[in-house]
Amino acid sequence: MRTAARGWMALLVMGAFLISGCALALVGGAAVGAGSGTYFYINGEMKTDYYFSFDTVWSACQKTVADMRGLDVLPEKEIGKGKITAMINDEKVQMSITYKAKNVTTVSIRVGLIGNKLSSQLIHDKIGDNLVKR
Repeated sequence: MRTAARGWMALLVMGAFLISGCALALVGGAAVGAGSGTYFYINGEMKTDYYFSFDTVWSACQKTVADMRGLDVLPEKEIGKGKITAMINDEKVQMSITYKAKNVTTVSIRVGLIGNKLSSQLIHDKIGDNLVKR
């Protein structure tokens, strides 16, 4: 009887998360989510997928660095992946841009040595703005 009650309680809690729009679960120590606009902050890096081509996202990332007056900018672009390193507001910023699928590109941002969630979110927001403006 107690096991059935626990099962129903677990089902109710999971349902509450899904209804509230929080489709985030912890599976094996890694964050998993669904839908667009979902950010994952893991080990000091904030990642998200942009539903644009690799070249479009690369250009938006470069524009973001320029708009934020990045110094010592080091872009390294290859086929399907690239990295932009710069100093923005006296902090080292690393952007990793990776082709995932047609019109899906993953961008990972690390600010500082151990990561800064708020600064990473700000940079992602500016990249999104630049993608919309294009």
